[in-house]
Amino acid sequence: MSGSTLSGDAKDALARTPVETDHCRAALRDGLLIYGVAPGGSIFRTQRSALARLLWSLLDDRKAHPIRRVAGKRLRRLPVYEIDAAGETHPRKPTARCDRRMELRAAFLACGSLAAPARGYHLEFVPPDDAAAVRLAALLRSEGMRPKTAPRKGRRIVYFKDVDQITLFLAAIGAAQALFHLEDQRALKETKNRIRRLVNTEAANVDRAASAAAAQRQWIALLADAYGLRNLSAPLREVAELRQAHPTDTLAELGRRCVPEVKKSTVNGRITALLRIAKRLGQSSPQR
Repeated sequence: MSGSTLSGDAKDALARTPVETDHCRAALRDGLLIYGVAPGGSIFRTQRSALARLLWSLLDDRKAHPIRRVAGKRLRRLPVYEIDAAGETHPRKPTARCDRRMELRAAFLACGSLAAPARGYHLEFVPPDDAAAVRLAALLRSEGMRPKTAPRKGRRIVYFKDVDQITLFLAAIGAAQALFHLEDQRALKETKNRIRRLVNTEAANVDRAASAAAAQRQWIALLADAYGLRNLSAPLREVAELRQAHPTDTLAELGRRCVPEVKKSTVNGRITALLRIAKRLGQSSPQR
């Protein structure tokens, strides 16, 4: 697509990034032709004008290989840019690390796509044939990455779904803009997940506290009927009456209502004592 997408924006930015050394330029050119030309052919096609200009600038004989703009055949009829690069391919194996990374950049430019994080992390390549897929996978492994492969419509794709692997790849090829965007989205997603977990935990805590308070009130009501709260010690009677009067209060809030104010642990101890007294009376659990 030639519109604004994460993949498209990353490719345009990479296509405009200068490559200074001759051997890196050669590795980039060869990679574009290895991964962007169909087997047995010589035509490089792309819908991104910046990528077509990049390849043309890397060719040995630019006058012999002009860029042609042709009408697209797909639904949106977007223009396609073609370069007949016959005689320009030199598929030697890169040995220097910078050359390997230039070939990886070329693979992304020619046959790669990066899914927006909102849809799930996914980076994939659709090389023109199995030989190119095997070459790409080996090149990725030589850089410490762990690519996966799978057949699709008679071709073999190479892909990553792990965000750490994807960011490692983007850093290796110099796709800073895409890398920053991905890390921003990753941080946002992790923050949302953390907030969601905290909210869920707080909701669960509230539910547990409400259930515990309801059970405490039932036991205290049973104790009042069977024993009488007036027969309790003053501290226990105070907590029992406060719990009955304030059913939604936390233990800490009940402690602040006591005179004098007491700690949460003290309130918890007094309620535990009330429950023990009720159970000693030999009563069964309250009916719910």
